[in-house]
Amino acid sequence: MKDVKAADSFIFERTGHKVRNRSVLAAMTNKQSHKDGTISDDEIKWLVRRAKDGFGLITTAAANVSEDGKGWEGEIGIYSDKHIKRLSVLTDQVHNYNCLIFSQLFHGGMRAPEVLTGKTPIAPNKIKCKESLSGFSVPASNKDIVRIIEDFTFAAKRSVDAGFDGIELHGAHGYLISQFLGRKTNFRTDQWGGSLENRSKFLIEIYRSIKKSVPDSFLVGVRISPELKSIGISLNDSIQIATLLRDEGVDFIHLSCWDCFANSIEFPENPKTLTEWFSDKISDLPPIISTGNIWSTSDANNVISQGADLIGVARSGIAYPDWGKNLHDKNYNPKRGPFSVRYLKEVDLSDTFINYMRNWENFVER
Repeated sequence: MKDVKAADSFIFERTGHKVRNRSVLAAMTNKQSHKDGTISDDEIKWLVRRAKDGFGLITTAAANVSEDGKGWEGEIGIYSDKHIKRLSVLTDQVHNYNCLIFSQLFHGGMRAPEVLTGKTPIAPNKIKCKESLSGFSVPASNKDIVRIIEDFTFAAKRSVDAGFDGIELHGAHGYLISQFLGRKTNFRTDQWGGSLENRSKFLIEIYRSIKKSVPDSFLVGVRISPELKSIGISLNDSIQIATLLRDEGVDFIHLSCWDCFANSIEFPENPKTLTEWFSDKISDLPPIISTGNIWSTSDANNVISQGADLIGVARSGIAYPDWGKNLHDKNYNPKRGPFSVRYLKEVDLSDTFINYMRNWENFVER
């Protein structure tokens, strides 16, 4: 068991990047960016406030690497050099507060609405797809796959140019990378499908291409869903994927658990948490970020004891900009909501962000 606490600093050993405490503001949809993908003043403001008030590491919302990969209105873009200037404003301000910042790179795949992109959503195979006007996705050709790998690579290079400390590849939640990983969404018979190793090839090739194109001091990690039954990713699949990523030398793996204290859906009789499944099954793991339903200092320290190195938060970070700084207080256990609109504006959420958060039960007062 680790003799560390969430309030302690953390160092990425390969590069020497130091995180002042183990709090990570996880990537969160907030729909505040402009139509052309440039980041807005409102989005910069809410992220910088969390850096100023004590988080150790900030992650942007998902940034689409291809114009046809846009997942929702108000999403950040990183598919063009035109996005670099405004993203540099964000990174400069975050760094002023001794905080690290990653961009999260994303392609929606079959979850990129045709009404937004003007193109039929792409996926590993032709699949029923509610975001397509025809009702089906278009299967990715080998040319498409090569192009999208290049799009991720160029987006990573733009992240370097914009001053980010690293990137997180979004391989979770049913978007394009995880669509390639899933048995139900990827039943190709070529090099990109079939075995788990082949289904992982798209992710691995993105990673390898990026590593060849960014400075050695730049951090590159991956966010995955430990279990995603809807597209056919089992817990054992994810453990094997994490092992492949370890062997590739990734700088971190982010486990998107939704609830860090719940048992596996696949093995409900086993008392292990999802983080424990990974820490127990895989030796020499890279640094692990675990995210899901963490509010108190006690929660955070519990997840560290499960095997996580860093603690990702979403709703608690939205509500409390100083959440990371308060981890020094062992009794810290902030109110879980609902929160008034007035209060949310005081912690630098815009009307757009607040309206989006109304979709989350008991977060915004009715």
